[in-house]
Amino acid sequence: MNQKVKDYLLLFGLAGAVIALDQWTKWLVRENIEFGSQWLPDWLAWLSPYARIVHWYNSGAAFGMFQNGNLIFTTLAILVVIAIIYYFPQVEAEDWTLKVAMGLQLAGASGNLIDRLMMGKVTDFISVGKFPVFNVADSSITIGVVVLLLGVWIKERQEKKKAELQVNSEQSPVVSEKQEVNSEQS
Repeated sequence: MNQKVKDYLLLFGLAGAVIALDQWTKWLVRENIEFGSQWLPDWLAWLSPYARIVHWYNSGAAFGMFQNGNLIFTTLAILVVIAIIYYFPQVEAEDWTLKVAMGLQLAGASGNLIDRLMMGKVTDFISVGKFPVFNVADSSITIGVVVLLLGVWIKERQEKKKAELQVNSEQSPVVSEKQEVNSEQS
């Protein structure tokens, strides 16, 4: 199978699974919890001050920032989706962290874009402490950024190690030649 096809299968497989989870959880919330209400099973009532499921809408960016910017964020999400789809096959095969990060970010942008296009706002439902309410798509974007940063850190460490090995190997032949001369003289 063509490498480009494999790449796109990875991208759309990961993104598709996250989008499906995002849309399913948002649908469950819209169908089962009245807008502005919250839900938590009785056996988890002790979590209520810290975490709960709520039904909320967001017309801004992730985590409720920049409210009433639906048109701007719809346009931005479309541009992000197009850019990821275009650039994904150009990522080096061994750079798996960047591929996973792009898949997660594609999923998050697409999940919230679907809500914006269908309803004009995004359904949010995960409420943790005083943190703004968010959803699976927002989490996917955030995890994608963390994976991206982790990948950059790993790559920098590998390049640093490679540079150190190269410096050491450049110094090694001189030592080896001296050892050979000394062994020949003995």
